[in-house]
Amino acid sequence: MSAAVGMWTRRESWGGAVTPTGDAPLNAYETGLRPATGRRRRVGEEGPRPVFSVAPGAVAVAWPDVSRAERTAERLQEADRKRASDLGRYLAEYVGDPAEDEPTRVIAEWSPKSRARMTRTLAELDFGPLLRLGLRLPMSTLTYPGDWLLVAPTGKAVKVHMKAWRKRFERAWGFPPLGIWKLEFQRRGAPHIHFWGPEPEGTAGELRRLTQRRYRPAVGDGLEYRKWLSVVWNDIVFADVDPDADPAHVAEQKRRHLLAGTGVDFREGERMRDPRRLAVYFTKHGSYGAKEYQNQVPKQWAEPGKGPGRFWGYWGLESAAVAVEIDPAAAVWAARLLRRYAAAQGRTDLTRDKRGFVTDERRIRTTRETTVQRVDTRTGTIRYRKSRVPVVRMRGGRGFLCVNDGPAVAAQLARAVDRLDWVPVAPLPAPLDPDRVRPGSIHPTCESCGHRLDPRLAAAGGRHLGC
Repeated sequence: MSAAVGMWTRRESWGGAVTPTGDAPLNAYETGLRPATGRRRRVGEEGPRPVFSVAPGAVAVAWPDVSRAERTAERLQEADRKRASDLGRYLAEYVGDPAEDEPTRVIAEWSPKSRARMTRTLAELDFGPLLRLGLRLPMSTLTYPGDWLLVAPTGKAVKVHMKAWRKRFERAWGFPPLGIWKLEFQRRGAPHIHFWGPEPEGTAGELRRLTQRRYRPAVGDGLEYRKWLSVVWNDIVFADVDPDADPAHVAEQKRRHLLAGTGVDFREGERMRDPRRLAVYFTKHGSYGAKEYQNQVPKQWAEPGKGPGRFWGYWGLESAAVAVEIDPAAAVWAARLLRRYAAAQGRTDLTRDKRGFVTDERRIRTTRETTVQRVDTRTGTIRYRKSRVPVVRMRGGRGFLCVNDGPAVAAQLARAVDRLDWVPVAPLPAPLDPDRVRPGSIHPTCESCGHRLDPRLAAAGGRHLGC
């Protein structure tokens, strides 16, 4: 990643306010003085500064405005301090000890923003610590019994079970679990957890038995991973059952869950050959659209305070993304190239004859399902129907693209941008030209569109990029 980032021309960092040099007079725009108020403004520090980032399975272009974000954070902190002070005085004088507010938010599904965050996060993770273990990486599945509300009445109970399983894993095998987990739901509403991580070798508790003086056996000790997983997960799930439940019913549910409560799939684990394939599998989106029901929260949890919380996460891994601040013109061209590259991607539909030979090949663009509104012009009736539209990546010159090899794509993109005929954006616009200034305006304007010339997107010749 560092080598791929090094191929980009790093933008010169901001060096402070502009000061007059020599006897040449500067206009109001160059000195940073606002003509209406006469106040000084910071030239060069304000505004977004484009950043290009590279990760093992993703490339991204962002335009963060650090100074604006910092000022916003300062205002919010000051407002929070004043609000907390006023509320504290009010409670101390009129109410007394404040009671905890009850949650009011209802989580009904896995949101699109969370899916996008997971896709980018998984593509940016460094899987080196996981691969250095030298162990097989299956897909472990943790399910719940038929009467799943008996042991998981809320989403918080599932997270408590996951936390207990992590502690049991580290105690049994001598190292914490490393990998990615995803919460999903079956058609009957029961939750289940997919965990992509290592399969420990040997038997559970073997290291503890050899290194500890006073060895105390635990549940599952002496078993291999597949059997240990079934026994331990069954013990965790039925640890805190309602004492008023029928003992015979609980015993039957526990017996059935012990037989078919977990699964270890090596075939699914072997498919995770790169970050992009890993992200696509866990999102269950696009090509996995038929399993969208797995991301819908059951109606028993669709109440305030009973939601599942986070749908995904990772343990023991860190991000490997590397970023560099680049010129605005280079960022615009990089986003355009990535958008065209994403539009050219898609699946290939092959037509074969009876003997199995390919007779036709057709490229199909990636689409997404959306709801469109139709209005009857005669009656005014509004109808809604499902429609599929092409997916547009890098909209507005911002966003990320999930790829199989991020450093390779970033290196090729850097070489392509270097071959283009573009002029780096200067930190300040060119001196004013009376021929390109509107009457009553002191700012330079674009020769093509006639609007104010934005120094962040200005190219040679007094025009905006794309005009």
